[in-house]
Amino acid sequence: MTTGTVFAQASDLLPEDYCVLGLATCFVREDGDIQKLTVLEPIPSSALEALIKGIPTSYQLACSTTLADIFQSDRVQIPPELKGDGNINLCDRFAERVAAATRTYKSRPQAKDIIPLGTTKQDFNYSLERKRVLNNSRTVSSDDNVKQHSHTHKVL
Repeated sequence: MTTGTVFAQASDLLPEDYCVLGLATCFVREDGDIQKLTVLEPIPSSALEALIKGIPTSYQLACSTTLADIFQSDRVQIPPELKGDGNINLCDRFAERVAAATRTYKSRPQAKDIIPLGTTKQDFNYSLERKRVLNNSRTVSSDDNVKQHSHTHKVL
């Protein structure tokens, strides 16, 4: 999605609107092996408020910026603070998720005080104890059904 498309589809958003982008450590399962990825994704205000309370997270750091800084000349620009080793993947449906996350800061402007515009926050409770696997699929079977006691539906 290009810059023009983002603002055309989200007419309520302006180039100077605030958004937070986070750098998360995620994993993908390929042929039985788990591969580590660094993913750039927007962080909505409610998630950011939870992160500052110290819950374990896969986010290494987060940076506040504006939509104009993210979408420059019809391309996604990764803020210099987040470039790291340069091997960064954008999350799925990046532009749509950025627009949605930006709206959360418009409805909760007090969340902008957590990471003032143009700054970076790195003191999250970073943990990979519970791996965040992006392409994990769950297969549902009849064994997953809850077994009920034989007297559950009987009138006594």
